[in-house]
Amino acid sequence: MINLSVRIELFEEGDVYVALSPELNVSSFGDTIEEAKASLRQAIKLFIEECREMGTLEDVLEESGFSRIHDSWTSRKPVFQEDLALAL
Repeated sequence: MINLSVRIELFEEGDVYVALSPELNVSSFGDTIEEAKASLRQAIKLFIEECREMGTLEDVLEESGFSRIHDSWTSRKPVFQEDLALAL
């Protein structure tokens, strides 16, 4: 068993909520925020299980920007974050 800390983002799209783990590029949805989060948790679990079965879990996590400390993996944290508006 590993401990994995991931950032999630939630969006409202029409009448559903979409939950996204940007680092892993895994998403799911639900009728409520809690359903979307639970659905994303399950999707991440299945993704991790598949990576384990393929023997690529550590490579995938490292390539996605995660760092390992003992049995825990954490995503990188930005030193600065903002929305950038562009007129192109």
